Amino acid sequence: MKDLFSVTGKTVLITGGSRGIGEMMAAGFLVGGAKVYISARKAEACHAAAARLVAANGGECAALPADLSTLEGVTALATAFTAREPRLDVLINNAGASWGAKLGEFPEAGWDKVMDTNVKGPFFLTQALLPALRAAAATGTPSRVINIGSVDGRGTPMFDTFSYGPSKAAIHHLTKMLAARLVRERILVNAIAPGPFPTWMLSTGVGFGGKIEGDGVDWEKVGQLNPSGRVGTPEDIAGLALFLASRAGEYIVGEVIACDGGLLAAR
Repeated sequence: MKDLFSVTGKTVLITGGSRGIGEMMAAGFLVGGAKVYISARKAEACHAAAARLVAANGGECAALPADLSTLEGVTALATAFTAREPRLDVLINNAGASWGAKLGEFPEAGWDKVMDTNVKGPFFLTQALLPALRAAAATGTPSRVINIGSVDGRGTPMFDTFSYGPSKAAIHHLTKMLAARLVRERILVNAIAPGPFPTWMLSTGVGFGGKIEGDGVDWEKVGQLNPSGRVGTPEDIAGLALFLASRAGEYIVGEVIACDGGLLAAR
């Protein structure tokens, strides 16, 4: 029982790891003794985040920039990772996009960008990294795929983000399909559906202009709308990811777990 939640020595790849909950989870895995790779579309931000994570948490974190809305980007990331590592213990498909517009004005570009990033990217990246996931599973401990969905994929979003909620509902269902097919290969697939966290994406939706802190940013006010009376913290999202990646979560397969402070329960 003493190593029930241990991720020491695991190799982890987190997409969308340069900010938001991706960076929060990366910090948790670094503190837990894992070797972490993060990916993000903007190379400069990705490398800066990797350096920031190591400075704050220690350990080893490397940046592998890639645009995961395209198959070329997916292939490039899988190639870059497998050139460095023979196996992958934990893949966290967190990279995501959203788009807001009124119903009568919602553009095709806003539909395609979100679906490509949030659904197509995770599927084809998981596919491309199956050999590395299988190699990790062959060592005796199951490898893991953790897809990051959203409460907006399980309920009606409050914002006019007409492609975002459906994309997250799709990743929730894809999680179950992949889980059913991969569990016999000792690759365990689950999803997390986060609620409100202090991220750039939510900041743009609630009128903070993308700022996470500073003048005009009031996360306490946002948290008051939640049954728990607060927004999520790094410990909340990292703790759940560590659970799913450790021995403690080894009997959990194909689940979509809300991490939302009671938001869905109260709807």
